[in-house]
Amino acid sequence: MAKASLTTYRGKRNFSKTPEPAGAVDDEAGSRFVVHKHHATADHYDLRLELDGVLKSWAVPKGPSLNPADKRLAVATEDHPIDYIDFEGVIPQGEYGGGPMIVWDTGDWAPMGDPHQDLAKGAFKFRLAGDKLGGGWMLTRLKGRPGDNGKDNWLLFKEHDTAMDTQTDILAARPESVKSGRRIEDLVTPATPAKPGKLLPGKLAGARKTPMPATIELQLAGTGTEPPKPSRGADWLHEIKFDGYRTLAFVEGADVRLVTRGGLDWT
Repeated sequence: MAKASLTTYRGKRNFSKTPEPAGAVDDEAGSRFVVHKHHATADHYDLRLELDGVLKSWAVPKGPSLNPADKRLAVATEDHPIDYIDFEGVIPQGEYGGGPMIVWDTGDWAPMGDPHQDLAKGAFKFRLAGDKLGGGWMLTRLKGRPGDNGKDNWLLFKEHDTAMDTQTDILAARPESVKSGRRIEDLVTPATPAKPGKLLPGKLAGARKTPMPATIELQLAGTGTEPPKPSRGADWLHEIKFDGYRTLAFVEGADVRLVTRGGLDWT
């Protein structure tokens, strides 16, 4: 097995801007794992296993499943530092992997064979002992295809054992961080609302000053059996016709009048 390196990891990041750890290769053997939930361009999950002083990492777009029938794509990514196990926060937009990240699950793992040989041959079995994930798991390498663009693609799936669950969607049932209890949505900074601008009717194109009308003919919906062709409802919005009264609001300076469809002043 080639000596572990963080060169690729560090080359993709500006540590003066990102809160991610720069870290170092840890020569002490460990057996921890972490699954991050990460919202970058889209929600995905990252499986990371401690091996050879780094975290071997796979991006899992649809996340892990406790159902052995679910085979999930797992794309091998660059090794991460051991310190990344505890990382939870927001990577600034514009930086590599910009977006919020939570520690979705963590715990210990153990290989079910020689991990180096199994990774090399593309059939890697291991056990997890986390808060949400447990039992045996399998990573199997897919054969390269022309459209893979050099990506190292694997399939991640659950082994048949007592930790499997064919009924529960663990991602939906347990969306929170095991570190902080927060959901990934809690880390997203709300957008700053735009300041409302002043409406100046006189500056609207085609506007002209005229006396306030006493009444206006209401625009009424017509009945029909189907939307006009050729749309057949493809680009139409529909709403229920509720009983009630239609009124017009006439606003002139500080004066407001409410007038019914029949011309009655209900102010």
